[in-house]
Parts: sequence; C-alpha cells; structure tokens
Amino acid sequence: MQEDPIETPFLHGSPLGRAQFKAIPDDFVVEELLGFEPSGVGEHCLVWVEKRDLDSNAAGARLADALGLRRRLVSHCGLKDRNAVTRQWFSIHIPGQPSPEPEALESEGLRVLRVTRNTRKLRRGIHLGNRFTIRLRQCEFDATAAKERWDLITREGVPNVFGQQRFGNEGRNVAKAMAMFRGEFNPGDRLLRGILLSSVRSHLFNAVVAERMAQGLWNQTMKGEVYGFPDNGTLLLIGNQRGDEAERFAAGRVELTAPLWGCGELHTVEDVQKMELEVMARYPELTKGLEDAGLRQERRVMRLRPTHSDLVVLEGGDLQLSFNLPRGTFATALLRELALLVECKQDFEGDAPCQE
Repeated sequence: MQEDPIETPFLHGSPLGRAQFKAIPDDFVVEELLGFEPSGVGEHCLVWVEKRDLDSNAAGARLADALGLRRRLVSHCGLKDRNAVTRQWFSIHIPGQPSPEPEALESEGLRVLRVTRNTRKLRRGIHLGNRFTIRLRQCEFDATAAKERWDLITREGVPNVFGQQRFGNEGRNVAKAMAMFRGEFNPGDRLLRGILLSSVRSHLFNAVVAERMAQGLWNQTMKGEVYGFPDNGTLLLIGNQRGDEAERFAAGRVELTAPLWGCGELHTVEDVQKMELEVMARYPELTKGLEDAGLRQERRVMRLRPTHSDLVVLEGGDLQLSFNLPRGTFATALLRELALLVECKQDFEGDAPCQE
C-alpha cells in the first residue's frame, strides 16, 4: 500500500494559472541567513560558497575530498535545493591548521565567496532562515492579479506544509518508509533512513493541517492548543502559557502548531488533542513506525508568512519574487497559492516533459 501525499486545500483560492518554474538554475536563488557573524578565530574554518546544480551533501563531500579530510569533519546548517543557485556556509574542522585558499576548494559548480574562522562548528538547523529570489516565466495570468494574490499571501500567510521535495521522486518516500517499517527494505545508511523518517513525519503533519482547514479550524483556536513562535520554533507548551495566547495569535505574534509525530504523549490537550488523535488513527502503521524508531513528539507552526517580500514584473511579463523564510520551511508552500508551477527546461509546447 502506498500512502499518497496529502492534498492540502488552498487557503486563498485556486492558483491563478500556470507559470514556468526553475527553467534554469538562476531562476531559483537561495541565500542562507546564518543569523550571526562568525567570530573570525577558532579551530573551525567557515566557508561561504555558491553552488550551482549541486546539493549540499555533495558539496560538503567535495570540500572534504579537496583537503583530504574525512567527510564527517565538514558540516552545514541545512539542505538546499540542487536545481538552483544556492549560497550557504560550511564549516571544516581543521584545528591548528591554516585556512585553505579559496582556489583549493573550488570545483565545477562550486565557487568560494568567503573564508573565515569560528569557535564552533555549524550544526543542522542553527541558521536563522533563507532569502529566496525566484523567477516565474511565461505566466498565464496578468501581473495585477499576481500582485493582489501576493499581497494576500504576504499579509495572511499560507499553510506551512512540507513540499514535494520532502517526499522524494514521485512521492515514493512514504511508501519506502512503510517497507522499512515492515522489514522489507533496509535503507543501508543513516542518512537515507533519516530522510524516510522525515517524510513520514511530514506526511502526518500535512494531514493534520489539511484536516483543520477542511473543518474550518485553520484560523480558529480550540481548547488545548500549543502555540509557537514562527521565527525560531520555540513552543508555548500548556504549562508555560500565560492565558493571552489566543489574543497574541489573533495579532500574529504566535501561531498554532501541529504535531511532528513520535513517541510520548501529545503536547496538546482537550479538543485539539482529540482531533489530532483522530487524524493519527488513520495511519497506525506510520505512527507506530516513528515511535519504534525512537523519535519524540515535537511541534511545528501551521502558518508560514514571508518577510522582506517583494514582487517585481520584469520585461516580458516574467515575475520576480523575493522574500525571507524561517529555516525548515518551503518556498513552494507560498508559490502553490499563486501559480500552478510547471517545472521543465523548454517552453510549454516543447518536447521535454513538464511536471505540474
């Protein structure tokens, strides 16, 4: 049995029309926002790189190989899209050694923009977020409608769902995870196992978000909510709430959350817990698999709002969108509310297959 990706309802109505997405890597530019300035000293060499058509793990492996180091000595904050131009930080643990020259680290698709030092290594998820600059080509809708919809997205946000990247080629990751839970498939390495477990958690999170939207509870508080701060992921658990969380939610200062499933008790209580357990009961094999894997109950905010956003109409009618998002969120969650994205490298009438 294959679990199909959850079809999350649209918050702002159907997409305005089709638009070509990621026709070339330069159409999707991501710049990591570290959130702090490296100290300039320390046993960790920090390298700011620009990658083109290269994923983060492969880039880290190249940096290690260039210096003859074990790959575990190179770390980074987060995974960035492969089919894009991305700028992100890597840390290389070389105590007592001078920093390498940029040219020694560069290779095809990998350019070094800055080299410095820091007292601590980079760990997954410690960065602040990412800055996106995205070009949509051949938009089958007018710019006025696009600006109106983008203003709505910026003001009211969108469901903070996990994008299709999380679910692998043709959405097969959840099915692979189910086979892993049954003992029919051995992923072979910790990285792939982690990817499959994350896809299951994402699937269940999306299911709760979709259910709340279907019940008209997307923008309404219920008894037993756990709230979260959208910019840093900090939770306001039941025992730490001061009583004005509903008002702070209405003002946009905190957000509602949904579960990232694992073992242990849900953090919610009363009406929210009842609804979440009803949704989870539809997926007994997935919830048990996550629990048996030792993952703990966590939460994630349900609304995603871009900051420092801008929409520019380029010559010829293409759109350029620029915005910041917190770490761990997906630009496609915003774009799906604007346009039906067509990924291909030819025109709509070209021979190459396009995926919507």
